[in-house]
Amino acid sequence: MQYIEMKLSIIMPMYNEQDIIKNLKEVVKNIAKIEKSFEIIVVNDGSSNDCFKEAKKFKDKRVKVVGYNQNRGKGNAIKYGFNYAGGEYITFLDCGRDLDESQIKNFLKIMTKENADIVIGSKKHPESKVYYPLARRVMSGVYQILNKVLFNLDVKDTQVGLKLFKKQALNEIMPRIAIKRFAFDLELLVIANKLKFKIVEAPIVLNYKFNSTISTRAVFWMLWDTAAIFYRDKILRYYDL
Repeated sequence: MQYIEMKLSIIMPMYNEQDIIKNLKEVVKNIAKIEKSFEIIVVNDGSSNDCFKEAKKFKDKRVKVVGYNQNRGKGNAIKYGFNYAGGEYITFLDCGRDLDESQIKNFLKIMTKENADIVIGSKKHPESKVYYPLARRVMSGVYQILNKVLFNLDVKDTQVGLKLFKKQALNEIMPRIAIKRFAFDLELLVIANKLKFKIVEAPIVLNYKFNSTISTRAVFWMLWDTAAIFYRDKILRYYDL
């Protein structure tokens, strides 16, 4: 079955990556096995090291390297990269490659089979294979319960970095996005749910590279952004059509 007919755009937010050239080589090689027509948009989110300069040395006409000088958050980087995306299908992929890009092939198959507008990776999918420390597993579980209560999302995991969209869905979602950092994924899915787009969860294989613990500050701002989304949704009706 031919599961994709038009170009695939891959948006990769980048912040202080250590092995960007190596990672880009692997991504290009693996995506070329999935789809002949594709583009990769690397968005530098105000990195303080030389990864932006290094990424620009990568010579492949299918790879665009763009960005800005001040760190503004993953959500902002994805919105910025979306302006450069020309594909009919768009996926988000973390530059660190915790999630192998080869999994996009299965996401595309699921999108066709389920006639979905959005396919998102889920650590909670019964077929997922994930190493996830207990503390993070508990925090993730509590956060997803909170999201279910606040937003009635029929999604078990909002936070996995690998997501696939039909561009027509993102065309409607992106102008409504306000969060730039910690709860971008949640806001995106809350808006998609409001707009009645079909969201399907997909299994993933995830190899986490934990270099640090989750800071109290990060937890605070995640909850703060979540509360802001609730306020916009339920009080201001900001997302209503």
